[in-house]
Amino acid sequence: MKIFKRTLLAIVLLLIAVVITGYFILNNIKKAALPDYSEDVQIPGLTGEVTILRDSFAIPHIYAKNETDLYRAVGFCMAQDRLWQMDLLRRVTQGRLSEILGKDQLNTDLLMRALRIPEKSEKVLAKSSPEITTILKAFSEGINFYLENYPLPPEFKILGYQPDPWQPVHSVNLIGYLAWDLTSGWGTELLLHQINREITPEQLQELIPDMKNHPTAIFPDFNAPAIPPEETLLSANNKLKELGAEIFRGSNNWAVSGKKSKTGKPLLANDMHLGLFAPGVWYQMHHVTEGSLNVTGVVLPGQPFVICGHNDSIAWGMTNVYVDDLDFYTETLNNDSTKYLLDGQWKDLLIREETIQTKEEEAIKETLKFTHRGPLVNRFKNETETALSIRWLGNEYSDELRSVFLLNRANNWGDFRHAVKTFSSVSQNIVYADAAGNIGLQTCAGVPLRKGSGIEIYPGDTSLYDWTGFVPFEELPFEFNPERGYVSSANNKTVPEDYPYHIGTWFAIPDRIDRIRDMLEEIPQHGVADFKRIQGDIQSKKAEKWTPVFLEALETKTSWDTTRQAAFQKLKDWNLVLSRESQAASIFEILFRKVAENLVKDDLPQDLFHSFMGERSLVENLMVHVLSAKKSHWIDDKNTPDPETWNDIVIRAFQETTEDLKQQSGPNVEDWQWGKIHTFTVSHPLGVVSALDKALNLNRGPFEMPGSFHTVCPYSYSYNNLYKVTNGASHRHIFDLANWDASETIIPTGTSGIPASDFYLDQTNRYLNNLYHDDLFSREKVEEKKLFQMKLLPAGS
Repeated sequence: MKIFKRTLLAIVLLLIAVVITGYFILNNIKKAALPDYSEDVQIPGLTGEVTILRDSFAIPHIYAKNETDLYRAVGFCMAQDRLWQMDLLRRVTQGRLSEILGKDQLNTDLLMRALRIPEKSEKVLAKSSPEITTILKAFSEGINFYLENYPLPPEFKILGYQPDPWQPVHSVNLIGYLAWDLTSGWGTELLLHQINREITPEQLQELIPDMKNHPTAIFPDFNAPAIPPEETLLSANNKLKELGAEIFRGSNNWAVSGKKSKTGKPLLANDMHLGLFAPGVWYQMHHVTEGSLNVTGVVLPGQPFVICGHNDSIAWGMTNVYVDDLDFYTETLNNDSTKYLLDGQWKDLLIREETIQTKEEEAIKETLKFTHRGPLVNRFKNETETALSIRWLGNEYSDELRSVFLLNRANNWGDFRHAVKTFSSVSQNIVYADAAGNIGLQTCAGVPLRKGSGIEIYPGDTSLYDWTGFVPFEELPFEFNPERGYVSSANNKTVPEDYPYHIGTWFAIPDRIDRIRDMLEEIPQHGVADFKRIQGDIQSKKAEKWTPVFLEALETKTSWDTTRQAAFQKLKDWNLVLSRESQAASIFEILFRKVAENLVKDDLPQDLFHSFMGERSLVENLMVHVLSAKKSHWIDDKNTPDPETWNDIVIRAFQETTEDLKQQSGPNVEDWQWGKIHTFTVSHPLGVVSALDKALNLNRGPFEMPGSFHTVCPYSYSYNNLYKVTNGASHRHIFDLANWDASETIIPTGTSGIPASDFYLDQTNRYLNNLYHDDLFSREKVEEKKLFQMKLLPAGS
């Protein structure tokens, strides 16, 4: 018995030791990389003292005596907070995810290598000014000093690897990452080609936007420069246009002049809609060099300049243009697939052998092939019938790095336009306001000149459909101080139909822009509080159009059971606001989707139906066509003996809607609140592993959410991942040009990318409740609100 007791005691002591050891190991993994924001540090290469003040959200305000010291400090600060995120984005652009995440990432790595982002980056870097190359070198040295001398974030330990030193070209690569993330056509063009094999020409036509259904233009009064008709390269069939974004990529921006502002000076608002995850896509920073630079805003981790923000003279913000920036071509290959046919001659394919190193310690050899236009991409699109190549705008020479460098230093409209003329691969509508009282909006886009409509897959055996150039910057749309007193954009149609160049077709349905302009017009003058109300608005113009149409169809059925009658009444009494508490919002969102499904599902195989529902632009434009025409070749269900009417489809969809809601939320309609099914979880890339999530507290949520993709305050979900919010405002900024310190901002996450940090997701609750924090700018206000102070000193001082 004594032996048993001693053995049991030994086991208990061993278990306690294991638990204690495990606790300390886990605690070390979680917290070892937490930076000390108040320590003074000597850094080689600094020529003078740099002061870093952090406010209550740990946002760094960096004060230096020269720009080289400033950007060395920017690199150091960014590495303190976002080092693993920076390395992850770098690996995306290099096609090196398999090394740390395993061979499941093989196709992703090959696709990114096929895009040849680093090759373009090297060209951009070689042509960059000495000022920019010096800054990139200093920025890289600041990052490298940190990663060589401080503990690494927990993700490196979990995945078991060390980051490579940072190089200037890695910062340039991130512009290519943005260009690909915002590209158009990759998802939709080929899908439409595949769908076309299954449907009639009349049905196909209803999937293609008719610009009469997109009446709201960003530049309604833009007078294009006179251009001879023979110089425009538009298709003979103008009804067929290019196709748009592969996933939801929206944004809002607007500015009012002094005559519509309560202060007598402009106000500017911007919220770019991107993926919502942790760490967030943006890093808030404030850069100051004595006497020459004072700029604040959001920075993409891994590059040094403020992408959107303001300096002491101007403010700016961005929305995606949805330009037609990618085309597919069917290629004719010879028997051994080493040549392709072009204008009657066989041309050599560029063939590159790639070796992908994997976490499993395999070296996988693959081959990439390129025509003069770009890579063959069949394996990435699961297309086996035809050899396909792409031409992508992101491979064309552009210099967004130069643009943001100059934007950070611009003083007026002339400086602004000079800066943005090289911002062409990441096509944006950039809103502008200045302290002198001016407002403006400029389309900055590489708009290809080509024959054809942009919608078809082009024949690759002829050069007839090759791009022949780009619309000159001077002929791109812009506005400056319009009489109406405001400018605005929300990914809607860029210009009226008489503009001589083809920009795009698959623009956002104008629900958001119409609502924004309604609110800008409804009161004579606006303040910061009014702009906050607009950015947080969840009343739907889409619901305003569709709810009466649905009700009219549902009223043709005279008898409903108790539950469906209650649901019908909720929809009838609805105020069109998608609040968390609204039952009608749940009914409307599901009903709209169910109507679309019932129009399409009998005409497409299951795999294409699934893909179709995943491309919201196709779904939305089909529905808009049905709304305007009041008839459709998609309405009749091929699987039933009698022809269906529009009313039949809506009634069937309503029955399915109520059945779904009963299954999800119970039979009581009062329990069908939108927020209970429409939820958001802030997710870390490693949070998919439940044990890691629990151990490191990587994810937060789920949170009940209002709004939808069609409200000004957007919380977007995929029809293939129902009601789980994945996209939304990646930041909100409101700039007050009468008093920069009165500006306000918020991001969905926080400054730090380290999950154990107090500043990891400390802005999330504010963001979810449409609250902001001060966007501090003057040194006096920053000093007043500082929570931490650090000094970076020259080595040996």
